[in-house]
Amino acid sequence: MNSERLQRLTQQIAAHGLDGLALVPGPNLFYVSGIHTHMSERPVVLFLPADDDPAIIIPTLEAMKAQDAGIPAERIFDWNDAEGYHGAFQQACAHLELADYMLGVEALHMRVLEMQLLQRYAPGLQIAHAEPALSALRSVKDAAEIAAMEKAIAIAEKSLGRIVPRIKVGLSERQIAAMLTQELLASGADSIAFGPIVSSGPNSASPHAVPTNRTIRPGDLLVIDWGVYVDDYPSDITRTFAVGPIDDELRRIYEVVKMANEEARKAVRPGVSGQEIDRVAREVIEDAGYGEYFFHRTGHGLGLEVHETPDMSQVNDASIAPGNVFTIEPGIYLTGHGGVRIEDNVLATADGSRTMTSYSRELITVG
Repeated sequence: MNSERLQRLTQQIAAHGLDGLALVPGPNLFYVSGIHTHMSERPVVLFLPADDDPAIIIPTLEAMKAQDAGIPAERIFDWNDAEGYHGAFQQACAHLELADYMLGVEALHMRVLEMQLLQRYAPGLQIAHAEPALSALRSVKDAAEIAAMEKAIAIAEKSLGRIVPRIKVGLSERQIAAMLTQELLASGADSIAFGPIVSSGPNSASPHAVPTNRTIRPGDLLVIDWGVYVDDYPSDITRTFAVGPIDDELRRIYEVVKMANEEARKAVRPGVSGQEIDRVAREVIEDAGYGEYFFHRTGHGLGLEVHETPDMSQVNDASIAPGNVFTIEPGIYLTGHGGVRIEDNVLATADGSRTMTSYSRELITVG
């Protein structure tokens, strides 16, 4: 267990009026315990009481991970496939005295399976959403987390740089995505952070487009949104390219988005809210007459998950803090014509910010 993170989480548990937390496989469980496991038909639940040692329900085949994490043997409730997991849940609920307990759970991660088993074997158990406590824990990154993201950014940018000269008219979006994925893995990524978005021409007007068999053509805009994981942390970058000469309006919206990106990055400093940063980017685009074509938030937090807090949106009035890492990614999307997005990864520092991404934001022509 990471003692410093566990101590901070224990403080959050108490501050939110909880008796403890229950975490299931995913980023929060890994963040606190260092245990790598995944959600499957074999349930795993890590318990973090406010005033006692951690405990865990875990399959016997993974119990060594709990031992290595320093969880006391008497608080490891392991089970095998022959006996099933009901007994482990019953024993854990009794040992931890969860009846009439106020338990914080991950509303975005815990399944009905785990929830019903806990309620079955702990009568009177009360459930509360734990997201406020958990987001406060993970939003400020330490030096090791930042270093991992810097590695992920370096690999992502180097890989794109290697395939850009190979992008030619006639290649399909899927072919370009495959080229990029192969290069990312060959360049040292642990895995890709998500399936790359490669969208061209009218498809580029869809922010979350999926690569298709459409071939790129002269006059297209080409949007590439990509990232990788390194040491459990991701990068998430977007650049937009011109396929040969493009028309004046597409060139204009590119310059507007580039300016919105630049101004929003300049606005980042501790104490400024995500709402204010979003407003800076949005005003640039609105002043250029394209406000209705920018219909998503300006950015999202980046960490163990590609999307986490804090977000740069019209509804987030929370202040940015040193150590927050997030994206700045304004866009303009003209249905049937083309779209532009320019996305950077930004670290808030004690006296301002540092843009971690360095790939050129000038309009590069391919094909």
